Amino acid sequence: MLLDDRKLKILQAIIDDYIYSAEPVGSRTIAKKHELGLSSATIRNEMADLEEMGLLEQPYTSAGRVPSDKGYRLYVDQLMKINELSESEIEKIRNEMNIRINELSQLIRTASAVMSKFTKYTSMAITPHMKQSVLKAVQVVPIEPGKALVIIVTDSNIVRNNLIRIPESVTPDFLIQISNMLNDQLRGFTLEMLKSDILNEKFEKLSALPYGLIKPILDGIEDLIRTIDKPEVYLEGATNILNFPEFKEVDKAKEFLNILDEKNFVSDLLTSNSNKNNEIIIHIGNENAVEGIKDCSLVTASYSVGNRVIGTIGIIGPTRMEYSKVVASMNYIRNKINQEILKLLDNG
Repeated sequence: MLLDDRKLKILQAIIDDYIYSAEPVGSRTIAKKHELGLSSATIRNEMADLEEMGLLEQPYTSAGRVPSDKGYRLYVDQLMKINELSESEIEKIRNEMNIRINELSQLIRTASAVMSKFTKYTSMAITPHMKQSVLKAVQVVPIEPGKALVIIVTDSNIVRNNLIRIPESVTPDFLIQISNMLNDQLRGFTLEMLKSDILNEKFEKLSALPYGLIKPILDGIEDLIRTIDKPEVYLEGATNILNFPEFKEVDKAKEFLNILDEKNFVSDLLTSNSNKNNEIIIHIGNENAVEGIKDCSLVTASYSVGNRVIGTIGIIGPTRMEYSKVVASMNYIRNKINQEILKLLDNG
């Protein structure tokens, strides 16, 4: 069956109306609201053809039609108009992100929160694996007798600290000397290089120092490196899904929330949808591999340093999603993330 221009216009009108109303769309509504120059009977016949082609569905007898996953896919690929954000929308996002950001994880968390607030859907983000980050500074700070804080700082201004136990006889001045020695030995190495072998090698060079002191410090540094290299997962606006009639059933809403509560699932979902070509990826309904989100659409975009993808952000919501708004806002926020990452690196 031929999908001609008339059918495409009717399909677009139905999807546009359904996205905003969440109610099945009838031929009379299309005839009244959209200047297609077609009678209600003609539109009804075309709608029957679109249903036969698998692009529309009729939820119950005598109801209007709703888009199928296949219909949404055609809409996203061929019919959707991606409008630029208005000046007021850009200003709103700018103001939300206009805080002093000193660390990459803070930037990604902020961007995720802004995406959720702006789109009214659930946002997801993961911070990148930071194996290529360079150690900028190490410091061992006394807290009280027998305890000290090991602090490391990377070139992307990621700061981590770890409380360790040390001999009570160690003085603050001696910890300053150790900090200087550690900086001389470790500064400039990437986190990937500073894995056990390098640390053990450095330990041998510091072996003149008391074993009971230097060993917990190096163990503390190794623990901190592992935490930096492990991506953090951020989820904002998870309960936004409850605002959509598609999820008014308690069991359906609970299933969605339980799935998103699994941080490993969110991390795997975003990692598997990272994209090296700077494209925004949209998975609609049954295109999602996981059963619990087959009534949802997932929109993801990767952020990068230069040409290297380092992380992914995403929006998840019902298939009746305002795709144009989501894509436009995600494009803007992703570009904003890229700009802010470069600022962090320049200040590193």
